[in-house]
Amino acid sequence: MIRVLVVEDDPVAADAHVLYVNRVPGFEAIDRPAHSAAEARRALDRTPVDLILLDLHLPDGHGLQLARSLRAAGNHTDVIAVTSARDLAVVREGVSLGVVQYVLKPFTFATLRDRLTRYAEFRTAAAEGEATGQDEVDRALATLRAPGPAALPKGLSGPTLERVIRTLRDASDGLTATAAAQSAGLSRITARRYLEHLVDTARAARSPQYGHVGRPELVYRWLTPND
Repeated sequence: MIRVLVVEDDPVAADAHVLYVNRVPGFEAIDRPAHSAAEARRALDRTPVDLILLDLHLPDGHGLQLARSLRAAGNHTDVIAVTSARDLAVVREGVSLGVVQYVLKPFTFATLRDRLTRYAEFRTAAAEGEATGQDEVDRALATLRAPGPAALPKGLSGPTLERVIRTLRDASDGLTATAAAQSAGLSRITARRYLEHLVDTARAARSPQYGHVGRPELVYRWLTPND
């Protein structure tokens, strides 16, 4: 198993990232995510990991500062950076510190699964010893390069998906498509398309709600790491 430390200042996002990691075969997030650079250092002192899923905007410093301090201390754990920043200067700095992948927020489970799968393939290739030539080196490095962002189904947009996700996360008892539509300011049909997408990508669950005349309504519930 590839053990992963999730470092993310938003507790809700951190729990979601732990959930995502644990749903990728061959990966296991350590039980408790870190919400700051200081917590990350303490976690790494307690538990060695293979990979850090690192948010770059932490309450006690930039994520790359954490990566730099770890390298200076002799810790060469691989890092996948998670950020909403599009600054390519930050990307270049991250490469110099050994950041192997970048995932831009907001992202779907499918996007992270793709990055983690590619990382696992790279680790496997790198463990095979000496390369026989340039082609083999190129193939190993190419496993880290995603062909492009994981596309949403036709007709769905990232910002609207995030609005539905926030609405669903805030509803501890779940929501029907009608209730989600009202809360997110969408039509019922549109809300249901997004809710069904979340079910298809293993981020939400649906169940029938009985007690009404006629067909039961479906209730959608955001999946937590304990589900």
